[in-house]
Amino acid sequence: MAAFNLSPSDPSTFILTGIPGLEAAHVWISIPFFMCYIICLLGNFIVLFVVGKEQTLHKPMYLLLCMLALTDIGTSTSVVPKALWIFWFNMKAITVVGCLTQMFFLHTIPAVQSAILVAMAFDRYVAICEPLRYATILTNARIAMLGLIGLIRAVLFVLPLPLLLGRMPFCANRIIPHTHCDHMAVVKMSCGDITFNRLYGLALAFVVIGLDLLVITLSYSLIIRAVLRIPSKKAVQKAFNTCTAHISVILTSCIFSLFSSLTHRFGQNIAPHVHVILANIFFLVPPTLNPIIYGVKTKELREKVGKYTCRM
Repeated sequence: MAAFNLSPSDPSTFILTGIPGLEAAHVWISIPFFMCYIICLLGNFIVLFVVGKEQTLHKPMYLLLCMLALTDIGTSTSVVPKALWIFWFNMKAITVVGCLTQMFFLHTIPAVQSAILVAMAFDRYVAICEPLRYATILTNARIAMLGLIGLIRAVLFVLPLPLLLGRMPFCANRIIPHTHCDHMAVVKMSCGDITFNRLYGLALAFVVIGLDLLVITLSYSLIIRAVLRIPSKKAVQKAFNTCTAHISVILTSCIFSLFSSLTHRFGQNIAPHVHVILANIFFLVPPTLNPIIYGVKTKELREKVGKYTCRM
């Protein structure tokens, strides 16, 4: 109950308002939030369970899929529980340390996911362009190493964000018009010079997401060139089918992230609640859809999930 009595000027806390302008509808808005979160957890844990139980799925492609599932769970969990706490119980206070910690995780995990999507593109490139060398080029150990490199890269790039903000003075009015501690929303609470923070955040978005998208695009351009040289139409269709799930995940992940980041920085004429809704869509929709996409598009995984479902 203490959260209701905290003043916005309390030097140890911020106040998250939820979705500005739509406070009266918070209870109704919480329904899709909660449903998406449950579906996300259920779908991704099913993927982790099935891949873990089935020896035939202990392959690089499915190891990457498990990494993606873990990042999906982490992405939604870094945001949704606090948002539901605001919607249901009006518990809006969050400590400065808690806010900066949330910021670190909600920017680090998508950066790790972006690296995993790059690794998935490389996996598809090797599978289609170098099929005879696939087993020697992509081993489970190398995939795990790629995941570790992606994690280290994300931590090194994102860690300066909360460290820099933690050293800056914040204004007396500490009300953040958001459901979570987004970097730019917290930056606007500072009374100091935020030029470097803005530039670093923008550079981070372009370096991580932009560069990763560039690498993925290059991989698929090489894949398309190789596939178009295949004389058999059936083989061409089969090759493209192996890539559709990955392409769908990219479209629902990187594009949402980049669009949300750009509108938050340059969309001054966009209503505040639209900014917040777009940001939450990124944290809700892709983690919910990703296991469904791979479950539908990947025949082997679909069959294994069906096997365990039929046993229940």
